[in-house]
Amino acid sequence: MQEIKPAAGNNSRWLEFSSYSDIQGAVLGVDEVGRGALFGPVVAGAVILPVEALSILMVDNINDSKKLSSSRRIKLAEKITTLALDWRIGYATTAEIDELNILQATLLAMRRAILKLRVKPALCLIDGNQLVTNLPVPQASVVKGDERSLNIAAASIMAKVWRDDLLRRLALKYPLYDLESNKGYGSQRHLLALQEYGPSPLHRKSFRPCQIQR
Repeated sequence: MQEIKPAAGNNSRWLEFSSYSDIQGAVLGVDEVGRGALFGPVVAGAVILPVEALSILMVDNINDSKKLSSSRRIKLAEKITTLALDWRIGYATTAEIDELNILQATLLAMRRAILKLRVKPALCLIDGNQLVTNLPVPQASVVKGDERSLNIAAASIMAKVWRDDLLRRLALKYPLYDLESNKGYGSQRHLLALQEYGPSPLHRKSFRPCQIQR
């Protein structure tokens, strides 16, 4: 299918109310988090919302997870859990990122999330400009999809909340890198810790800041 580029924002900007309002069957949104991190897995969320949930989440001002506070994301994730027809998380490990490269690992995480679903969607909306290979479901890539699709925005939130919770737990095991605060991204304290202590087993060795000779 053709790549879908974002239109100017307005009250009817959501694809579920415009381009795909006449789709017969469930629409799935897929998004990833952690692609630019130095530590930990890349995580994908896959969410199928029923039609009646769309207006509810619009009233709640759902948005791209990066534009929401942590507390707001958690509250929205709880609501999405109760509203969704189905939702799943998939991820690719640090080792897979280093072996495949981050783009292919991201697509692998997305594919894993999609294939876990019990409800088969009529169409998958994939955030970004890449399609997922070997996917037995019709799909379309959506540039800035977390601003254009309610299902993708919901997937972004579910993936972010899941990954943040994982990083909080991993921070207890790897306390040197300030993971509680940076969630694996390259903050100044994180980069200084890499210089001083070197990378942990869960750092992405294929990423330049983790390639420290000691």
